[in-house]
Amino acid sequence: MQSFKQRKQCSWPEKVGIIDMEVYFPSLYVDQEELEVHDCVSRGKYTIGLGQSQMGFCSDREDVNSLCLTVVQRLVDRTKVGYKHIGRLEVGTETIIDKSKSVKSVLMQLFKDSGNTDIEGVDTTNACYGGTAALFNSLSWVESSAWDGRYAVVVAADIAVYASGNARPTGGAGAIAMLVGPGAALTFERGMRATHMAHVYDFYKPDLLSEFPRVDGKLAIQCYFQALDQCYQLFCRKAQALGKTGNWKEFTIDDLDIILFHAPYCKLVKKALARLVLNDFVRNVDSEKYKTMETFSHLKLQETYFNKDVERAFVEFSKPLFEKKTQPGLLLANRVGNMYTPCLYGCLASYIVRSSISDLLGKRVGMFSYGSGLASSMFSIIVTTDAKLLESLHTALKDQLNYLELRKKVSPTEFTSILKLREQTHHQGLHTFVLLSSVNIS
Repeated sequence: MQSFKQRKQCSWPEKVGIIDMEVYFPSLYVDQEELEVHDCVSRGKYTIGLGQSQMGFCSDREDVNSLCLTVVQRLVDRTKVGYKHIGRLEVGTETIIDKSKSVKSVLMQLFKDSGNTDIEGVDTTNACYGGTAALFNSLSWVESSAWDGRYAVVVAADIAVYASGNARPTGGAGAIAMLVGPGAALTFERGMRATHMAHVYDFYKPDLLSEFPRVDGKLAIQCYFQALDQCYQLFCRKAQALGKTGNWKEFTIDDLDIILFHAPYCKLVKKALARLVLNDFVRNVDSEKYKTMETFSHLKLQETYFNKDVERAFVEFSKPLFEKKTQPGLLLANRVGNMYTPCLYGCLASYIVRSSISDLLGKRVGMFSYGSGLASSMFSIIVTTDAKLLESLHTALKDQLNYLELRKKVSPTEFTSILKLREQTHHQGLHTFVLLSSVNIS
């Protein structure tokens, strides 16, 4: 890691990206198989239909402020970066406590002893996309004339809670803090970013007195896939124009070593990977590699969102790619659930932990971020070729994810009772925010 003095002397930062990460998830979880029995639904509806095994959740003693306080303190303490060496702090969240006061301002308590109040950034909000927007802003700050040589810290945190019913099993909670700067283990490729924005009401929260969103499930899935199509097609065109394939051939899924997605639930991610393969197929229907799929050569993408025959065929066809390039990244998504803004970066942390250092070195990671309403982007990250640098990140994340085994399992009855208490006390009074770094979650 470069010293503060060395960074300040650089005229243009190199290899800007994520230097380190800290992951926090609740100490409580409910088993999805037990929840199926409790909810009197068919066996496998949550575990197979959604692809979820466990769901982390917060009691009324945690909120987004406490999640962020904990994850930032842990990151700074572990990396020993020093609060005075942070020049930007930005939070991505949709879990709002106050309509005016940002979570970032609450985090300034951590900087009090350092005397550092010269810290740019506030909160960025757009459903699950807020963390990505905060990250983009911080990357741009490091690469701008405003950069003064200090680090940026990006925090993505949310508590995903749904009313009793079909959507409740897709909840979750968590926070991820990312240390951003030059000389990173995970470098963002310049020019390799594609974005799609639109105005829709697939998921929204008009009632600030309730934690529960309003969701149009079918529209939400269609919007997710439409955004994925648009981002991927533009991403491929930009990559090809930049010569990222080496010989100027068409950029395809084969040019991405790892592919990670926003993961509301794991089954949707499997379909998302299959959809990228479908996109490649539509562009190259005459390719020999797709000979077994020629039955679908007449397809138009916009007509396939709810075509079950197409979905099944391409999920099966893409299974080897999914198992290699995507599935290792679903550890947190499967065992904690939908963390909203940290979700995509939880997939990144999971993939790193479940891979060997030698298998990760130099790899290109495709990342798809989606937030309802809607905002979406596809971008790419290059993993460092410095084994020692990667080992530091790998070891830290592995230690953090080991805490999955120390959580407390709560019965579905108690889970329901705790969520009922959250619902009754939501926005009912002032809270004292407590750092949880010293709490034994076992």
